[in-house]
Amino acid sequence: MANILAQEKQRMALKLLVEGNSLRSVERITGVQKKTVTRLLVRFGSACREFLNDEMRGLTLRHLQVDETHTYVTKRQKNLTVDEKQYRHDIGEIYLWYALDTDTKLVPAFALGKRSADNARRFMMDLASRLVMPNPHASDAHGFQAARPFEPICQLSTDMFSGYSEAVDLAFGPYVSYGQISKEFRNADRRPGNYSPAEIISTKRRAVSGISEEQLHTICTSHVERCNLTVRTMMKRFNRLTICFSKKLENLAAASALHFAAYNYCWRPRHTDQSGMAGRLRPTPAMMAGLTERLWKFEDLFETVKGRYLEW
Repeated sequence: MANILAQEKQRMALKLLVEGNSLRSVERITGVQKKTVTRLLVRFGSACREFLNDEMRGLTLRHLQVDETHTYVTKRQKNLTVDEKQYRHDIGEIYLWYALDTDTKLVPAFALGKRSADNARRFMMDLASRLVMPNPHASDAHGFQAARPFEPICQLSTDMFSGYSEAVDLAFGPYVSYGQISKEFRNADRRPGNYSPAEIISTKRRAVSGISEEQLHTICTSHVERCNLTVRTMMKRFNRLTICFSKKLENLAAASALHFAAYNYCWRPRHTDQSGMAGRLRPTPAMMAGLTERLWKFEDLFETVKGRYLEW
């Protein structure tokens, strides 16, 4: 008979990973071997990806902010050989692409890969497929009726990465208000291994489509950049200056899916008061977006994903 890990141990190990513990830390706390925890993470994280893929559909969101946060798999980009740089997409420098809704703090889509125009297109197409898109026929001239103007379904803000403009146009067409923002810093030390904060001295905003000059101030990526802090705090694989980087892209993808499933359904962001300090707790992003009517604990997420997508 196969030696199957008790569900209580499985749930505890996964919850510890969600709370920012490393694999070896989970091994020391639970007594479960690191390889077993890794296999559990990959299996349950893949199921979380299916869960999010099914649940994040038909969304109506007002303002999406998109950003990418950097990590690496196996080894740093500078240590790759010439052949590895040309043929391997799964090692070296990897970016986590994701979108965050300003109002609900929901993360409807995420992707992992190189920072390329092709991945920007893939990510934007996936993001657009999760929103309620209008019927193009309704805007056409037909039935002796004049064509109606296109109405954006949401606003989209990104940085000025060159691949975004084409990707947004391909995925959303005229049904989005899109703007880009860039920030200039002072006293930024770009030497490897130095992560001291730099001072922002100016920002530049550019309206790409559907945003007037009076609305330029609404172009913003501050919320999704703040979420980068949550990602790096709660996912050990994104901690800088540590040995907690992923050895396989599959493991990083599973950890990311587990994190965002717990973030959307179990994490409670805080309101920010006028002084900029964190205030009272908000409902979970899934509750704010109307995906559920109750507060979930991690145990609820575990039982839901296990019951739908896994056979123990």
